Amino acid sequence: MLAQILAVSIFVIMFGLIILELFERQYITLVCGLLTLVLVFGLGLHSWSAVMETLNLKSIITLDFWYAAGESGESTSGINWATIIFIAGMMVMVEGMARVGFFRWLCMCLAKAVHYKVMSIFITFMLMSAVLAMFIDSITVILFLATVTIELSQLLKFNPLPMILSEIFCANLGGSATMCGDPPNIIIGTSFGYSFSDFICNTGAIAGISLIFIVIYFYFIFRKDYKNVQPVDISTMPSPKSAITDKKGFISSSVIFGLAVVLLVTHASTHLTVATIGLFIAIITLLTAPKHIPEILKKVDYKTLLFFIGLFVVIGGLEQTGILEIIAGFIGKISGGNVYLMIAIIIWVSAIASAFVDNIPFAATMIPVIQTLAASTGVPLTTMTWALSMGTDIGGSATPIGASANVVGTSVAGKAGYPVGWGKYCISAVPATIIVMVISTVYIYIRYL
Repeated sequence: MLAQILAVSIFVIMFGLIILELFERQYITLVCGLLTLVLVFGLGLHSWSAVMETLNLKSIITLDFWYAAGESGESTSGINWATIIFIAGMMVMVEGMARVGFFRWLCMCLAKAVHYKVMSIFITFMLMSAVLAMFIDSITVILFLATVTIELSQLLKFNPLPMILSEIFCANLGGSATMCGDPPNIIIGTSFGYSFSDFICNTGAIAGISLIFIVIYFYFIFRKDYKNVQPVDISTMPSPKSAITDKKGFISSSVIFGLAVVLLVTHASTHLTVATIGLFIAIITLLTAPKHIPEILKKVDYKTLLFFIGLFVVIGGLEQTGILEIIAGFIGKISGGNVYLMIAIIIWVSAIASAFVDNIPFAATMIPVIQTLAASTGVPLTTMTWALSMGTDIGGSATPIGASANVVGTSVAGKAGYPVGWGKYCISAVPATIIVMVISTVYIYIRYL
């Protein structure tokens, strides 16, 4: 009982501090993780084995960790090192691409392709945001896309804010389509052994249908903002080639990105785990730019990686003390065994919670919960997995603080002189979130139940 009280107390304090943002979130999770190891496992459980299971270091030296994607299908207790290594590898690749101007070049090429017509750019950038976020972290996608959108707005004389808000939502939606598109999906995929194609065929289908409705929705609510924008002289626009800072590096980065996509799409067949793919891509990126290794490594977001490590330890405390089994039993009891109600609870509670708290710790918390629910109720784990994935990925789109991409996008807009308050953000994002959640719920009911 003492261990359970300590585990829950640490978890609640951690969540509260993350929401309040009094300290940087990686410090919060690392300190709470340390308290979990000392108080929960040491003082409460007196269990060294619980500490070792949660640190999970042994998994890294096993063959299955590097070569056996999707075969076990079992959730790993404690720190999910596959998630950490994969995200780190993708960060290195993205920094390599950013260094040579890849993202800026892509945006300028698309703008030129639609003859710099603002409404066409508006729709094209929404689609590009969704597609890029399927393979690259949505934070990076929005950081560069919002910056280029503001640059274009100054050249073409339009208000960039509606376009940025639409791009943010589409990035979160695109991220829900694949295993590597959004951190919650990476955690889910590595925990249950799902492949890239598993996500594409399930959450990808939902995201694809939803994207059609979302593009139409944003077109109608923002069309007035761009209806009267005057055309400009195309000859005065900068050439996309001017965005490339290193031609040789640009070619290398493009090839590496294509290789990463191929490896992710085929990893269920090659049996290379996402940890192997992430490490391999990082090494190749660094080897092709030896002079820029310090620069690339310096820009990697180590704070996020440390945040994940501390978070997994705290969640491990809840798992080792049986708290997550109690939560799963509570959800099963509320639903009364009604599978439709159970799925609705998972997807909508996930969405509402993720709108106000970081969806990463929420997803990490819910993974062992739905695993326990599946074992105790007989409802297929995959059905609950897709419900959890869509709920956490899309729910975070509803508010300015619900997902990291939202914070980054609104910050870029604010620095450029276009501040975004809660009211301005939510008036467009909340209805869009509800649209996707309704589509997701109906789709899951029809296809899986």
